[in-house]
Amino acid sequence: MPKDSRDSRYDILFEPLRIGPKLAKNRFYQVPHCNGGGYRDPSAVVEMRRTKAEGGWGVIFTEQTEIHPTSEITPFIEQHLWDDRDIPALARMAEAMKSHGALAGIQLAYSGINGPNLYSREVPLAVSGGPILTFTSDPVQARTMDREDIRDLRRWFRNAFRRSQTADFDLICLYGAHGFGILQHFLSRNTNHRTDEYGGSLENRARFLREIVEEAREETKGELAISLRLSLHEGGELGFSNAELRDFIEMHGDLPDIWDLAQGTWEACSGTSRFKPEGAQEDLVKGIKQLTSKPVVGVGRFTSADAMVRQIKAGILDFIGAARPSIADPFLPKKIEEGRFDDIRECIGCNICVSGDMTQGISRCTQNTAFMEEWRKGWHPERMHPKGKSESVLIVGAGPAGLEAAHILGKRGYQVTLAEATTQLGGRVARERTLPGLSAWGRVADYRTGQIAPMPNVQTYLDSPLTPDDILSFGIEHIAIATGCQWRRDAVARLHLHPIPTDPAMPIFTPDDLMSGAGPTGGTVLLYDDDHFYMGSVMAELLVSRGCTVHFVTPAVKVAEWTDNTLEQATIQRRLADLGVIIHLSHAPDTIHATEAGLTCTWSGRSTTIPCDAVLMVTSRTPNDSLFHATRAQDWQAAGIASLKLIGDAAAPGPIAWATYAGRRYAEELDAPDRGDALSFRREIAALMDAPNLTP
Repeated sequence: MPKDSRDSRYDILFEPLRIGPKLAKNRFYQVPHCNGGGYRDPSAVVEMRRTKAEGGWGVIFTEQTEIHPTSEITPFIEQHLWDDRDIPALARMAEAMKSHGALAGIQLAYSGINGPNLYSREVPLAVSGGPILTFTSDPVQARTMDREDIRDLRRWFRNAFRRSQTADFDLICLYGAHGFGILQHFLSRNTNHRTDEYGGSLENRARFLREIVEEAREETKGELAISLRLSLHEGGELGFSNAELRDFIEMHGDLPDIWDLAQGTWEACSGTSRFKPEGAQEDLVKGIKQLTSKPVVGVGRFTSADAMVRQIKAGILDFIGAARPSIADPFLPKKIEEGRFDDIRECIGCNICVSGDMTQGISRCTQNTAFMEEWRKGWHPERMHPKGKSESVLIVGAGPAGLEAAHILGKRGYQVTLAEATTQLGGRVARERTLPGLSAWGRVADYRTGQIAPMPNVQTYLDSPLTPDDILSFGIEHIAIATGCQWRRDAVARLHLHPIPTDPAMPIFTPDDLMSGAGPTGGTVLLYDDDHFYMGSVMAELLVSRGCTVHFVTPAVKVAEWTDNTLEQATIQRRLADLGVIIHLSHAPDTIHATEAGLTCTWSGRSTTIPCDAVLMVTSRTPNDSLFHATRAQDWQAAGIASLKLIGDAAAPGPIAWATYAGRRYAEELDAPDRGDALSFRREIAALMDAPNLTP
């Protein structure tokens, strides 16, 4: 877009800026982030990064790339740069990143005390030996590196520098943040207990890092830019604190070509919007730019162009770092440049993207349904496949699945009728956005309703409950039923596969009741959570705000245990404890009486009772599929209907990201050829090597 047609307030975001020997075309800097693809799905990762290049990012980085098999973090699926055979896949990625003028960066990591080596079976090496520090408490210890090990590690880094240059990257990021990289392990007194020249004083603890940076410049002949990614504040009495980081930067201000600064732990750095606002790290990074002549990049889930400009004009940051916002909208820079602010898919900070890495699956995004499907399915965040032979589609239900289906079908060019039984668009999102901490989730509905509103080929009807006869009478070719689901009022979920005995005198509520304004106010409430995601803890907060005494009962060993995958479990449990919620772990109700609930310990079988005035069940959900089944029971083909589909929570309840994905898939596959039993996505299969003769 020509400069004179761009709002001048945002010109500063598009100024070219030098990073050592390289020139970034603007200040939009996609920091390294994982995606669940790694070495297993290289083409999927390549196309995901290529899409960001098309979207206008000035700098694009890979995820964490392991440089040697003596430090790998199985079961997590990260990139490898173990030998020259890894270069071709990474070279394709570098080419994709640079395809629209971005600089291509690779993040190199040696995990040290974080690497259990469950796949390579090598003895782990650490700055100071001890138990491996992982998410899963692996029963493995690392050996303290001696001087020969350190020399080996320096050589392994040099090999990685050479391979990175051969793959044609522009920047190398040395990873020492979030407690994961060996550079931080050297710097931090938490993990560095050495008494030799690599331990003790800050100058000594920084020795290895200085050696590595110098050798990176030597190995690459100064042709690649060097970034240091360090923690802003590790925490703990002996952790690498914010004050010590500032001392380090003041001592070594010109060491890298750019300082990449992130909060101490991954959980703190990538906190969900429920607990962390935009720009949450500002206090920790403010003033650091004045300690160095080199540029500084930082993150903060930035989605507001005005907030980005303020960070730069206030002298806080030089580059706007982003991981999750670049996932939610790879075209964020281009949309800001073109003034298309209403078209931005703002990150909602739900961390479903993180869960893909944590569960070793492919990552997904609630907002950007094309994320990680660019190669696998041929989806694009902005461009849709052209319309097929059909003309008209009726979507019943305007929740996340229905809205996404209408949005994509509208862009494809179909005549879309969207019928919603209530007086509000958004379905579950419209209700959940009113809950404590979840207001940002409303962006799921806001973005899609905003996109649909100007489309002349999409007609929306509120307060329009439909019957099977209505559906058959419209003369519309394709019908998608997206009528959502409702929370069950009994205890049926994972532990109890059948309802438990319940006295009708005890008031039983569900999250749907509370979201509609009903439910207890005051008194003692037993909340039973066998869902294990966010809803139970949010309901507990809501009940406390209503003046209730809450007993939180769960058969799990911790509150909201699945939220380990969204990096918020500890924060949730801490929040409930601070609110005075009484937590009963490893327990479940077995009988609901008129004035109390009987509980059983899931381990010992011992029983106890809790007097209560009401029970809130957060267990499982029942699909609202009766309209679909009633319509399918009629002769719908005779009415001229070509297809009748059930999608989203109405087919199988899941997280919001599952619903938006279902809407996208329905819209993308309409009028597509029948694939039969063929896979619905592309995958890569490892090539077989000739087996050497290992017989003694």
